[in-house]
Amino acid sequence: MPYKNDDYRPNKRSREILARGWEHMQSIPYRATSRWLFYRLLQDGLYKAHTSEEKKREYQKFLSLTSRARHNSWEGWRPDSLTDDTRNAIRYDGDGGCRSVQEWATSLREESWIPVLDHWYQQQWYAEVWFEAEAMRAQFEHYVKGLTLRPFKGMPSIDYKYKIAQDLAAKAQRYDLPVAILYFGDYDKSGLTIPETSVADIRSWCEVPFEFERCGLNAGDGNRLGIPENFEKPGTYQWEALPDDAARGLIVPSVERVVDTSVFPVLEAQAQEAGQKLCVILKNFTL
Repeated sequence: MPYKNDDYRPNKRSREILARGWEHMQSIPYRATSRWLFYRLLQDGLYKAHTSEEKKREYQKFLSLTSRARHNSWEGWRPDSLTDDTRNAIRYDGDGGCRSVQEWATSLREESWIPVLDHWYQQQWYAEVWFEAEAMRAQFEHYVKGLTLRPFKGMPSIDYKYKIAQDLAAKAQRYDLPVAILYFGDYDKSGLTIPETSVADIRSWCEVPFEFERCGLNAGDGNRLGIPENFEKPGTYQWEALPDDAARGLIVPSVERVVDTSVFPVLEAQAQEAGQKLCVILKNFTL
């Protein structure tokens, strides 16, 4: 395991790799994963590997290099430069609460209170985005606003699928809308099997029908989008291998086909106006 070293200085080739990796990380509006960044450097030709075994070895070298750079804060690199979205804290909801009712009363007078307006009441469909690569959670959170996101991270549990079925039925009843599911996953055996099996189970437990669209990766996407093959499974393609502009090109148009995102700024403006009026009323509130 690499540790902090006051004399750390990578060699010339490593500095080139780290500099180019830094450029890639700065080019996207969310934090990159290690695997996503390695694919970019592989496409740049900074790692010379042709066979699956060679790519595996190079990937391990890449992990070691970036780990040392992060531990030693080399040229802007920090421990949190690359994200790990598979380990998230379960936070206590009381964090940040008021110390007393008097403090709460003060906050009513001083804070801005903006209502949350539900855009689904103005839509033709209720839609959700499901995706296989939980490591790319930040990417989907950035490009998808106003929709429930459900990462699968491999084959989901029975409990997870059953709760989805109950949620979809509740949403359909609440909004009186048809339901559409947009799915994004790897193009390999498991990437095709996971949604097929999961959707079959969810349909069997869901009280309402729903449309399901696999938006990518699909047959031909690898060559069409210039995605490098999965270095561990030649002939297959992973979502993490997608360049950011290609990922956006699949995600955003897919969502906009079923969700009218133009209502978002309208509702936001209405909420801002209502919140400002409420602040005037609460200005002199006391206990």
